[in-house]
Amino acid sequence: MRRHDSKRGAWVIVLVVAFALVPRAPARAARIKDITSIEGIRSNQLYGFGLVVGLAGTGGGSDFTSEIAQNILMKMRIARGLSELDAKNLAAVIVTAELPPFAKKGSTLDVTISAFDETKSLRGGTLLLTPLMGADGDVYAVVQGSIIVGGFAFGGAAADVQQGHPTVGRIPNGAIVEREVRTTFLQGDTITLLVRNPDFATATRIVTAIEDATKAHGTVLDPGRVRVRIPKTLESAEVMELISAIQMLDVTPDSPAVVVINERTGTVVAGQNVGISMVAVSHGNLTVITQELPEVSQPPPLSAGQTQVVPRTTVRILESPLQEGGLTVINRGTTVSEVAAALNMLGASPSDIISIFQAIREAGALHAELRIM
Repeated sequence: MRRHDSKRGAWVIVLVVAFALVPRAPARAARIKDITSIEGIRSNQLYGFGLVVGLAGTGGGSDFTSEIAQNILMKMRIARGLSELDAKNLAAVIVTAELPPFAKKGSTLDVTISAFDETKSLRGGTLLLTPLMGADGDVYAVVQGSIIVGGFAFGGAAADVQQGHPTVGRIPNGAIVEREVRTTFLQGDTITLLVRNPDFATATRIVTAIEDATKAHGTVLDPGRVRVRIPKTLESAEVMELISAIQMLDVTPDSPAVVVINERTGTVVAGQNVGISMVAVSHGNLTVITQELPEVSQPPPLSAGQTQVVPRTTVRILESPLQEGGLTVINRGTTVSEVAAALNMLGASPSDIISIFQAIREAGALHAELRIM
């Protein structure tokens, strides 16, 4: 006998009982520096191609890596024995780093090293001197040093074991800045604040906070930009103090009501302003039970027949009841916690909650934007 259980997905019936405006819960204030950035102050990506040496036989061992090592030796005017070079202790790698704004010559950067060839592990390796270039092709930093790898990989002829990602490592403070990037954030007597989550209400509140607390004047250019005009009578040091004071001001950012759903992982994230009108939800699961009950067919005596096994299949469909009974009424929710508590009353799993949110949105009772990843 074989029993097979199969869930055929959750079915949801949504009846809209009432439509009402949902009051918004008060949002928490944030500093202007945490919700904006100043136009012109930005980091830059750097990259380079290098060679890692000193690996204990975990290198790529390819002709490509061997040729890279030979070219480096040729530049060092070492040409003896190049044809016998073994690349099992070498690895070709890509080196990446981020050059922060206002970085000066001699300051250091963290770098990430990623294997480019068939290297199994970078553990114990040392990166040779590697220039790091920007998008314009100029060299802005150089890096060299021992690589720190969080994972490991070991194996033999018949088995392998790996933990973490041993083909990617880091060199903390391994790069030295050799060229500075000019940063300009003052346009005459103005600076421009870039709102990370563009919103008209947030931009307007930023202007109000600046004009109420400082002598600067703000203008909303669009939902994502606020121009701040600084008094011309201020000295250079006073301008920096004023910008610092502006960044420390508290503003209550506004945000649209959004429910983000990732169907691949079963993740549901609801924003603070998400509200639901009063609805009635019925939710249940269907379970299919299949039973195989083979029977033996025995022929009558002296009939010259043969004994055979005859298959018999029984299929039953069961519907699991709700924890709280049949149709469950979800009252008008004013906070995310109330909405979550109402859905948890149904005993719904994350995948079921996704289906419920989608059905409530189709019924027009979900007062939020539904984004499916």
